[in-house]
Amino acid sequence: MAMFQDAPQRPEQYRKFDRETPRWFSDAKLGIFVHWGPFSVPAWAEPIGASGTMDLAHFFKHNPYAEWYHNTIRVPGSPAAERHRDVHGGAPYDDFLDQWTAKNFDADEFMALVAATGAGYFVPTAKHHDGVTLWDAPGTGKRNTVHRGPRRDLIGEFSAAARAVGIRFGVYYSGGLDWHFGDSPPIVDESSFGARPIDRAYADYAFDHVSDLIARYRPDVLWGDIEWPDAGKPEGPKSLVRLFEAFYAATPDGVVNDRWGETHWDFRTSEYQHGRGIEGASMWENTRGTGYSFGYNQLEDEGHSLSGPEAIRHFVDVVSRGGNLLLNVGLMEDGTVPALQRRTLTELAMWNAANGSSVFGSVPVAGDIAKPGAEPWVRWTRTGEEVHAFISTTGSAVTLEVDPARIDAGSARFTGGERASAQVADLGVILTMPVNPAAGPVQVTFDLRSA
Repeated sequence: MAMFQDAPQRPEQYRKFDRETPRWFSDAKLGIFVHWGPFSVPAWAEPIGASGTMDLAHFFKHNPYAEWYHNTIRVPGSPAAERHRDVHGGAPYDDFLDQWTAKNFDADEFMALVAATGAGYFVPTAKHHDGVTLWDAPGTGKRNTVHRGPRRDLIGEFSAAARAVGIRFGVYYSGGLDWHFGDSPPIVDESSFGARPIDRAYADYAFDHVSDLIARYRPDVLWGDIEWPDAGKPEGPKSLVRLFEAFYAATPDGVVNDRWGETHWDFRTSEYQHGRGIEGASMWENTRGTGYSFGYNQLEDEGHSLSGPEAIRHFVDVVSRGGNLLLNVGLMEDGTVPALQRRTLTELAMWNAANGSSVFGSVPVAGDIAKPGAEPWVRWTRTGEEVHAFISTTGSAVTLEVDPARIDAGSARFTGGERASAQVADLGVILTMPVNPAAGPVQVTFDLRSA
């Protein structure tokens, strides 16, 4: 499949969709992801570390993703299976669907938090791997949030709230996995993905879902995951080709990610540390949660989660290298934003309110003009004829590795226009830092000299 491959190839029937990624998406820089489902009721996973940093067999047995609960409790000998037996009596997973209330969820209130971050797009899970849909999807009977649990069209509420505040709306759909359809076996290692549903029946079922999402909600982003059933990839009446045709007809400047198999994509994706080899592609996006899980995990604390300053640095790092960040919120079962996640988003929002004009809509700075640094931590962006250094340090002075012939040291200024003291030196520019630096990186702007 195309996800995480360094050089995937489009088959002939998908080449007609190949084009330049729309400017709105590359300028957006920040998206907010939401994982919410029956898994938010047990809200339990082992916070063992970030995806992409461990052996996959160990990862799946001790899965840090709470949204994979339905899978992890079926992995023999997993701590999740033992806890599920001890705490929940081995109850069927669908019992959690009926216990999911969403009683405190207010889409408009939540979207105000999303909008405050400056995010340009928003993507909730419409169907995750457990197969539960957050709208009245065709063919699901009563196994969706309209007929059970919340008894609400949550995708409709998200869509209306996002558009009311001018944020582009997307939908996540798990085409590659559906543990309910066909009673798929658990994923225990990389080879287990070979058991994913690939037949015509599932391809038609998934086609009907995504067609319905396009027709009802006209999303700007189609965010697929894991794969697409093989029977639905060749051209035909209910094929992925037809889905993409319908999507672009409804939303000509919409975008598609790279997790629909080796078919078509407008941008590549990495996840935590997994798939980092694709970063630097023509357009790419890194996605991660504030902790190690996408779904809400009650075990995660400050030791497992990004603080506000850490989230800001990660965001700036991604943007400085030409990518977007899709940062996830894992809502609690009642629709509440967990306190740690709210704090991180609020601090990111405050920093973006002050510095966002140098991040949103920016482009990377060429290495012959300025270079990033690890100690002190320095990243760069460019808007027009200005370059912006973002610096995290406790020192009183830093040396920026720049070409003094290309950067006007005398133009150095902090956010808000206050002049900064900068002197040209052999290694670049020496900058005097504020005595009490802000919680996030300090921004310093320079004018560019003509080449």
